[in-house]
Amino acid sequence: MRISKPYLRSTSIQCYLCLLLNSHFLTEAGIHVFIFGCISAGLPKTEANWPYVLSDLKRLEVLIQSTHTDATLYTGSDIHPNCSVTAMRCFLLELHVICQESNDMDIRDTVQNLIILANSNLSSNGNITETGCKECEELEEKDVKEFLESFKRIVQFFYYSGRQ
Repeated sequence: MRISKPYLRSTSIQCYLCLLLNSHFLTEAGIHVFIFGCISAGLPKTEANWPYVLSDLKRLEVLIQSTHTDATLYTGSDIHPNCSVTAMRCFLLELHVICQESNDMDIRDTVQNLIILANSNLSSNGNITETGCKECEELEEKDVKEFLESFKRIVQFFYYSGRQ
């Protein structure tokens, strides 16, 4: 499974190519439009990828059910809205544990994709410092199933609150 880039799904380079190949657009301005269009196609969009995170999370739940995973992970159950970014970072750190402990390539690929997508969503919150929040190691250790349920709740919080 390759890492998906959902922000490229809605971009169409063919439109730019069609415009460039039209004879009246074969000017210097037309070439600039084509070049800027190609550059912008590769840049990540600002819209959140939370629906894709939720989709990969559902896939991960199915994959985990088919394998025996007895890991316990630091899990934030009752997360205060003022600590949501801190909690999300803890969940992402714990996802690395799942990735390292799993021998299943589908699980590893799905987890890596989840991490990439969620981190791209959190990039706009990179400078946020939340005070009074628990450190990851202070959270309760729970099994993988409970961890994924709590992770799903915080992703839904970000998705439905419109936070990026």
